[in-house]
Amino acid sequence: MSIIDAHHHVWDLSVRDQPWIRGLGPSVLQRSFSMADLRPAADRAGVTGTVLVQTVTVADETPEMLALAAADPLIAAVVGWTDLTAPSIADDLARLCAGPGGRYLASIRHQVQSEPDRDWLRRPDVLRGLRAVAAAGLCYDLIVLPHQLPAASYAAAAVPELDFVLDHGAKPEITAGALEPWATAIRELAARPNAVCKLSGLVTEGPPGAARAAFAPFADVILGAFGADRLMFGSDWPVCLLASDYVGVVALAQALVSGLSDAERAAVFAGTAARVYRIATPAEDAGQEAGGGSWRLPTKRSRR
Repeated sequence: MSIIDAHHHVWDLSVRDQPWIRGLGPSVLQRSFSMADLRPAADRAGVTGTVLVQTVTVADETPEMLALAAADPLIAAVVGWTDLTAPSIADDLARLCAGPGGRYLASIRHQVQSEPDRDWLRRPDVLRGLRAVAAAGLCYDLIVLPHQLPAASYAAAAVPELDFVLDHGAKPEITAGALEPWATAIRELAARPNAVCKLSGLVTEGPPGAARAAFAPFADVILGAFGADRLMFGSDWPVCLLASDYVGVVALAQALVSGLSDAERAAVFAGTAARVYRIATPAEDAGQEAGGGSWRLPTKRSRR
C-alpha cells in the first residue's frame, strides 16, 4: 500500500532558530533535521511522498520549503505560512505561488494554538485572509487546541469554499484520558463538509510508553466523526521522536485503523491527502518530468 506522510517538518538551526523547541527543555529535537535524515526511515515505512509543514511564523521559511520541494522528489506538497491578517494577503499568496517551487504550495497554516485569543479564527481580518487563501486555490491547516475548536468550526462555516485540514486532532488530552468536551467539539467541526482531519501527532499527547489502548478511544472519535475519506495519516516527524521512532508512528496509525476495509485504509494513508492537497497519483504523474517538480497537479483541487 502506497503511503503519503501528510505532515512532517525539517529545520536548520544554523539558518533559523526554532524558539518553540527551547520551551521543551533538553530533548532530541534540539538539532537540525533534514530530508536526508527522514529519507531512510520513510523508505523503511513504505512512504512514497510527503507533505512538508511550516514550523515558525517567519515569511522566509515558506519560499525555502518550496525550493526544497522543487529539488527533492520525496516532497509532494508544502503547507506554508503567510500573514493572514495582512492587507496584501492576496498578493502575498500570488507571489508565493508564482515563485520557485510555487506549484508545491498546497495549504497555509498559522500557529493558532499560540494565540491568546481563543476566538482568533472568528476575527474579521482573519476570515478575510482565509477567503483569500480559498481564492488562491489552497487549503488551510488548523493547528489549534481543544478550546479553540468552536472558533475553527465557525471559520469553516463562514468560509465554506475553503478546505480546512485539522492537524493532530486538535491535540486531545490523551494522558488525562479526557474525551470531553473535545469529542463533542470534534464532531461539530466534522459536521462541516469542508473539514478534514489528520491522524497525526497523537503519540506525543499520550503518556510515555503508552500502548495502543491509550490512543484508540481518541482515534475512534476522529474516525467516527470524519470517516476514512476525510482522514489522512501524518507522522509529525521529527516531533514524534519525543515518543516514538518513525516506523513506530506508522505502525501505531496502522493499528488504530486496522478495522477498516482495504479501500478505507488506502484513503487514510494516501487517497485523502492526494485529493485534498492535489497530489498527483502515479498515473497522473507519469507524463511529467521525473524527480523534484513532478508531484503537484497544476489545476485547482476538485470540491467534494
